[in-house]
Parts: sequence; structure tokens; C-alpha cells
Amino acid sequence: MSVRIEQPAAPRAAARRTPARVERRAPDSNFERLRAPFSLRCGAVLIDYIVLVSIIALATMLERVVGDGRRGGSALLFASYAVAAGVAFLNLVVLPAWTGRSLGKWVTALRIERRDGVPLSIGRALLRHLLGYPLTLLTLGAGFLLAAFNAEGRALHDLLAGTVVVRSRGRVENAE
Repeated sequence: MSVRIEQPAAPRAAARRTPARVERRAPDSNFERLRAPFSLRCGAVLIDYIVLVSIIALATMLERVVGDGRRGGSALLFASYAVAAGVAFLNLVVLPAWTGRSLGKWVTALRIERRDGVPLSIGRALLRHLLGYPLTLLTLGAGFLLAAFNAEGRALHDLLAGTVVVRSRGRVENAE
């Protein structure tokens, strides 16, 4: 004869659930372990830059080969600038707001998120990239170097938008 003991029901989760791919952390958690190294951040920016410059370089080469020196070439160059601007907007605003990564951050396995671990929103992505990057560039690169010396690895545009760049983890690691 066995006695069946019923377990109390698990408490229901809140109505708003965190997606499985996002791990929420307290604002005072240790970013030192997860923060992105400065060299990887530089590599990610370089990859993003190469993508944009290659579009313009390819269009410039095409313009020189097939373009008419009097009228056709300028339209091709204008189109390449428009395509590069569209790719830049998609890469620097839409992709980070949707996935937390630009192309360069995807290749280097980095992710942009808010300081409290919540995924990046479109508003923060706009603030970070369309206001923060130009301000960072106006400091002649000193805003980027801030990430190398900041304890949390945050550059000027990260401080402005309340974001942090962390390493992405592909699988859950055991603490033991």
C-alpha cells in the first residue's frame, strides 16, 4: 500500500513572460564576467563598416566600368548611397532592436541589451546609433575608448542609451 502525497501547484508566472533567449539580471549583477572585450567590440564595428563600404566600393567600380561619364554614373552612385544608407539603418537600428545584434556583433558573438538585461527596444536602438554614435565620433573616438577603461565596458553611446554589450551564450552553462 502506498500513500500518494500531492504537491502544491507551482505558482503561475506573471502575465508578461520573458522570452527563453533572454536572461534577466539585476542591475547590480557582475558584468565583468559577461561584458564584451574591447577587441571584440572593435572587430564588430570593423565588420559593420566593411559591409557598408563594400556596397559603395562595388557601386563605384560598376559606375567606372558601365557608367556613362556624362550622365549614367551619377545615378548609379546615388543609388549605391541610398542602398548603403538603407543597409546601415537595417544593420544599426532594426537588427539590434529585433535581435540585439548588428551583423558585426553577430559574427563576433556579442549582443546589445539594456543594463537590466531587458532586450533592446527600437527607441533605444535609435538613441544609441543615431544620436550616440555621432556624439561618440565628435569626440574624435574618445567615446569609443571609454569602453576600454570603463568597468562595465560601456562606451559613450552605451552610457547615453543605458545599454551594455555582452557576450552571447549559445548554451546554458552549469555553475558547478
